[in-house]
Amino acid sequence: MAMRRTALAATLFLFGSLAAAAQGPVPGPAAPTAPTPGTPAPQQTPATITESIQIGLSTDRISITSDFSGADLTIFGALDNADPLVYRQGRYDVIVVLEGPMRPAVVRKKKRILGVWLNADSETFASAPASYSVATTRALQDITDQNNFRQLALGTENIYIAPMDRTGDRAKIAEFEAALRSLKRTSGLYSENIGGVHFLTQSLFRASLRLAPNVPVGTHKARAFLFKNGIFMKENSAQLAIQKAGFEQTLFRFANNHGFAYGVLSVLLAIVTGWLGRVIFRRD
Repeated sequence: MAMRRTALAATLFLFGSLAAAAQGPVPGPAAPTAPTPGTPAPQQTPATITESIQIGLSTDRISITSDFSGADLTIFGALDNADPLVYRQGRYDVIVVLEGPMRPAVVRKKKRILGVWLNADSETFASAPASYSVATTRALQDITDQNNFRQLALGTENIYIAPMDRTGDRAKIAEFEAALRSLKRTSGLYSENIGGVHFLTQSLFRASLRLAPNVPVGTHKARAFLFKNGIFMKENSAQLAIQKAGFEQTLFRFANNHGFAYGVLSVLLAIVTGWLGRVIFRRD
């Protein structure tokens, strides 16, 4: 009996050894492989580089004299961290704006009554840019969508003009606001120069703006907006001072600082001028 059990155990052991040999060796933990000579090591992805924009004016002060007939303003700018591929594909756009001081404005609507034109209605606006000039690399609709222009208040149609009475008739306010924009464009105070921004190199650009002969006196703000693939990236700004010069400036300051004395002198000057005219041209 013991011999039969021993023979059976030997038989089972033999079959187990044969089955293990048929399955092959059991895989162990993989050993680290040495890098192949000449194979470059994996590189890390560089951090995303954000572009920025800088601008500088050809002059920071413009003087207005009696013979002032307008002026050309040149604004130079540079892009920091510009992508060469994006530049070659023409996907960088720049919009340069020169915005005048904010001032109140009154728009009147004339009506013909009995053959005479009279002021029939009016709307007062608390603040509106006294002047607004725009220069762009290309047409506005080719740079980005209209919603972005509204959010950034870019373009003569999108600048914010605040009405004095915000609770008034919206239709009336919109009508007079459109009339104000039209009057400003007709007088040359609101203007757009499509293609007025030119890239000189990959990172340098130049913008040309025309100042109207009736440009308002005060501090103007130059702003440059950078777009990449239609997406607004960065903005930068600089200030421009426009002031009267010469005798006009002296008279202007005197009238503002000494209003009563200016009025008295004006009356005396008118009296003296009238008396001299009577003496010179009187008939004996």
